Amino acid sequence: MDCRKNFLIRFSRRGFSVESAKLTQEFVGHVGVSPSEFNSHAYANALQDCIQKDEPSRGKGLHCEILKRGGCLDLFAWNILLNMYVKSDFLCDASKLFDEMPERNTISFVTLIQGYAESVRFVEAIELFVKLHREGHELNPFVFTTILKLLVSMDCGELGWGIHACILKLGHESNAFVGTALIDAYSVCGRVDVAREVFDGILYKDMVSWTGMVTCFAENDYFKEALKLFSQMRTVGFKPNNFTFASVFKACLGLEAFDVGKSVHGCALKSRYELDLYVGVALLDLYTKSGDIDDARWAFEEIPKKDVIPWSFMIARYAQSDQSKEAVEMFFQMRQALVLPNQFTFASVLQACATMEGLNLGKQIHCHVIKIGLHSDVFVSNALMDVYAKCGRMENSMELFAESPHRNDVTWNTMIVGYVQLGDGEKALRLFLNMLEYRVQATEVTYSSALRACASLAALEPGLQIHSLTVKTTFDKDIVVTNALIDMYAKCGSIKDARLVFDLMSKQDEVSWNAMISGYSMHGLGREALRIFDKMQETEVKPDKLTFVGVLSACANAGLLDQGQAYFTSMIQDHGIEPCIEHYTCMVWLLGRGGHLDKAVKLIDEIPFQPSVMVWRALLGACVIHNDIELGRISAQRVLEMEPQDEATHVLLSNMYATAKRWDNVASVRKNMKRKGVKKEPGLSWIESQGTVHSFTVGDTSHPEVRVINGMLEWLHMKTKKVGYIPNYNVVLLDVEDEEKERLLWVHSERLALAFGIIRTPSGSPIRIMKNLRICVDCHAAIKCISKVVQREIVVRDINRFHHFQEGLCSCGDYW
Repeated sequence: MDCRKNFLIRFSRRGFSVESAKLTQEFVGHVGVSPSEFNSHAYANALQDCIQKDEPSRGKGLHCEILKRGGCLDLFAWNILLNMYVKSDFLCDASKLFDEMPERNTISFVTLIQGYAESVRFVEAIELFVKLHREGHELNPFVFTTILKLLVSMDCGELGWGIHACILKLGHESNAFVGTALIDAYSVCGRVDVAREVFDGILYKDMVSWTGMVTCFAENDYFKEALKLFSQMRTVGFKPNNFTFASVFKACLGLEAFDVGKSVHGCALKSRYELDLYVGVALLDLYTKSGDIDDARWAFEEIPKKDVIPWSFMIARYAQSDQSKEAVEMFFQMRQALVLPNQFTFASVLQACATMEGLNLGKQIHCHVIKIGLHSDVFVSNALMDVYAKCGRMENSMELFAESPHRNDVTWNTMIVGYVQLGDGEKALRLFLNMLEYRVQATEVTYSSALRACASLAALEPGLQIHSLTVKTTFDKDIVVTNALIDMYAKCGSIKDARLVFDLMSKQDEVSWNAMISGYSMHGLGREALRIFDKMQETEVKPDKLTFVGVLSACANAGLLDQGQAYFTSMIQDHGIEPCIEHYTCMVWLLGRGGHLDKAVKLIDEIPFQPSVMVWRALLGACVIHNDIELGRISAQRVLEMEPQDEATHVLLSNMYATAKRWDNVASVRKNMKRKGVKKEPGLSWIESQGTVHSFTVGDTSHPEVRVINGMLEWLHMKTKKVGYIPNYNVVLLDVEDEEKERLLWVHSERLALAFGIIRTPSGSPIRIMKNLRICVDCHAAIKCISKVVQREIVVRDINRFHHFQEGLCSCGDYW
């Protein structure tokens, strides 16, 4: 009676509901004992039955009946009751029951520890293990396997050292269950050598032990050892299970031993393990990474497809392999099979939509994910942003970005890359600064994209600052970032810095060489570009189509006709690269700029496909330089047939007629432009000073320092005449007096920018000017003289290339 009274008082404080108390009456008689006696064994059986049938409500009812009848269970029955609450995920009730049990043993502790571990309450589980140890309960294999599994779940395998020491003291190291748990713990923290020692020390290895060691090798990139151990395991007569096969397939993938993987696949087929989800996904990974997507599809058809994982896996692999249509088709098949997609499925199919620029499908999926509430998932929202960005709908991407509750580095990178791809470098850089302000960790994608934005804006100062940021991290050694640095410095006019970054790289890839070759070409340093190409051919890196675009462009910019023709032939005969439209465009410009207009026309006729607008523009540019009006008219006609609104072609044709004094034709072209609504783009030059960009148009008087600028121009005009400058009146295509022409020449936008630069930039530093049109012949001659007068390097980037003026000379050699 005392026992009954104590337990009734104790459990009355637990606050069992009235409903649970009512259940007592419902379950009376289920125990199978007479009301006058208390049979702990019978109650234990009844509780075990509740666990097996997953009937926690019935179990609670039995608990109430037990309390009413005195609650005097033996320890065995109390542990079963505790296990019932743990298995039913009633951890609060389990914890209270554990605290109020009259006695506890190792099983009691381990039962509750497992409950805490499954509910991810790791701290409480560890505290309970410490309490078990302090109270002096038995430390048996059951305890050790439980705590080691807990450490693996916590990703704290290194803490297994202390447990291992205790295992050794108590002599459990040869136990297969304990040894396998130790192998898992050491695998998590990468101590493969110790794991192997544990494996060798297991006295009677079972299937789980072998599989654990094979998995340890595979997960830690010891692929050869994994396959060797798998072979030994088969030799001693153990048959692999699903986890063994999954690990072996991973090892085959790591070694790129795809034939071995196919053999193991045959073994899995014999044992029907290919129907297992883990094995099936590992097979898909093996075949897709081998490049054989057809075999992967065959394997996919053979495995069960009720689960979302294999569907998502195949959709992802198709999307990542630039097979976007197949990814979308598989997504439709998945929906027809009534398999519900998850966030990873949607992210993958949206990646396919982005690659295809499939805006309509992307919008439909967007509506669907909103309906099912997955639009706020970071993977899905990032993929949606990418779809809209790739489709040129940055305003939609920005809306999603603003609404995203969980932004990560991919979120920011998606937006930055989107603006860079659309040519809006300013917004990309603003986002990059915001990202740093929010203390989001930048990645190689972030830095390379920000550097691309600087390159598109020819913004050297921000580029230098980003370079400094990369040096503070490890990304200055990343090949993607260093390639972007080479490109940035080249496009911002600092070719020497580009070469310095290139030379400091531990290893260059084809992108590095191509960036350096095209950089030298852009700066008119054709011979330097060809020297770099010669060095490239001494390495293992093979030239590709882009390499020869840079090489042929370098020859064209430097007027290296013979070398250009030789490289064009070598590209086809020695490297097996079929010319594309960019190669033909370079050759047409090379021939045309060198005065071989007939050969350029003949080459166009030999192009095996329809010549693009770029080819005809190259020929038109050459006709303008050499004043071939008739061929220029035909070239312009071809361009305007393809792009009727192309204002540059109208302007070039008008200028060509004006040079020949054919004013009627000039009037006709301008009338045609007016009829089509085509407006001439005004000449614009800009220069950066102390973080601010100052822009100028021809004859600009809007700048606040216009008086000082005009004073500097007058001084430069006077000084340049003394060193031999003679104005070229033919540049002014207006019917005015020579004196007026000379005045107009000195208010060209690049000269205004140059005068400002001389005033506002530090003495002796290079002056860098950008121009949206081709620099005129007279400005070119004048700036050569100015560089001699002011003893400074002047870098002008026009629409085609860079010009480095120094000591009265230009890097282009007056050939541009």
